[in-house]
Amino acid sequence: MKKLLFGLLMAVVAQTSFAQTLEKMQWFNEPEQWEIKDKTLSMFVTPQSDYWRISHYGFTVDDAPFYYSVYGGEFEAKVKITGDYKARFDQAGLMLRIDHENYIKAGIEFVDGKFNVSTVVTHKTSDWSVITLDKPVPYIWIKAVRRLDAVEIFYSFDDKTYIMMRNAWLQDNIPVKVGLMAACPDGDGFKVKFENFKVKHLPDMRRLDWLKKNAE
Repeated sequence: MKKLLFGLLMAVVAQTSFAQTLEKMQWFNEPEQWEIKDKTLSMFVTPQSDYWRISHYGFTVDDAPFYYSVYGGEFEAKVKITGDYKARFDQAGLMLRIDHENYIKAGIEFVDGKFNVSTVVTHKTSDWSVITLDKPVPYIWIKAVRRLDAVEIFYSFDDKTYIMMRNAWLQDNIPVKVGLMAACPDGDGFKVKFENFKVKHLPDMRRLDWLKKNAE
């Protein structure tokens, strides 16, 4: 009986996938211009805005647009991003944020005339990793998978084949703000849109292990 119930539970969990209701999300640093239409968030990114803490540059900024909902536990989040990048460091992507000292932002970033997939991991201080793309891309998908105390970040050009760009630590068993981020540190702002934002609940790995060990 326990095996049957466990199997039914896993079947239900496997089918649990939902598109986030954009209208019910919240702003941190709301930009002056934005709209939601046809399940797409479009915005004009606030000029001279970014997320960074201390390392290398010696300053801290926490003032770029971020549109989010709060999730506990383990999950997969992904989104399609299209932007009119112009200035150095123009960027857009996903962000997972515990607080102002602990967050991960990952997406596409325009640096010195080239497109890069970029990840910034911040725990007290920030680090930055980039993978330069060999040509401009009209859009990109970014996916983040939170499991236990780690987040795996992936990118894709077709929403089918995903390539890992980073595996980063993030404290587990604590709620996380998950959503859409864009920044324009050097420029005068740019247009960006986020489509098909989706968060899928993943069953807790420790609980799954317990259920397997305790199923008859």
